[in-house]
Amino acid sequence: MEAIITATELADDLTGPNPPVLLDVRWQLTTQGGTAFDGRADYTAGHLPGAVYVDLDTELAGAPGERGRHPLPDLGAFGAAMRRAGVSADRPVVVYDGGHGWAAARAWWLLRWTGHPDVRVLDGGLPSWEGALSTDAAEPDEGDFEPAPGAVESLDADGAAALARAGVLLDARAGERYRGEVEPIDRVGGHIPGAVSAPTTENVGPDGRFLSAGELSDRFKALGASEAAPVGVYCGSGVSGAHEVLALAVAGIPAALYVGSWSEWSADPSRPVAVGPDPR
Repeated sequence: MEAIITATELADDLTGPNPPVLLDVRWQLTTQGGTAFDGRADYTAGHLPGAVYVDLDTELAGAPGERGRHPLPDLGAFGAAMRRAGVSADRPVVVYDGGHGWAAARAWWLLRWTGHPDVRVLDGGLPSWEGALSTDAAEPDEGDFEPAPGAVESLDADGAAALARAGVLLDARAGERYRGEVEPIDRVGGHIPGAVSAPTTENVGPDGRFLSAGELSDRFKALGASEAAPVGVYCGSGVSGAHEVLALAVAGIPAALYVGSWSEWSADPSRPVAVGPDPR
């Protein structure tokens, strides 16, 4: 199953016999304590016809704490949110955001991790859509999706540390945060020892769309990531890291996500921190 879908392909699918459920996950991280704006206002102003708004902070993540700024959500609450949005096991899902791709990727990863068999991200997000938008709040029929976690791999802190030693652990944050030169959100800058800097922003072109599968494959192989060894990804709080996992999927490389990411790792002073451009 493809991980992304173009706006043209989506327009065709929406007129087919089993049109996808559309989830609008517009969200944006700020550097003021890690808070985020409420995307409902953008949704109300215009969204894909039939799309349901899903809030990343409250429906795709648990409360911030020791497990990070965006830990895994309570599965009961997540399942209820997905069913409210019309998500069912036998119906495809397409997720989009405002074009950054990070929030949509978080929803994509969670649905995959909880066992949904057919989820794709709209490549380029809402800006790629050339059709009409709607201002009507969607009211879909209740879905039947029941989360069954573990369908794809995830990592905890110990697993991430082990993978950095025995496989390939990619750090999806900006290079300056990886090197420890700046840290606008978390307790301390730097990276997990052994992790390789791989900013997720380099997986897309100027228009916000992913590079081709071949270009992504070449990029990740140059970083040491391929199907030959286990690959994991982390970021600040498990959002942009999901976008890197999505890029790896486009390249045909399976990867596990460390959901707690740097916000969990760096909160524990006993965990080692590396700084500078060298992985170790």
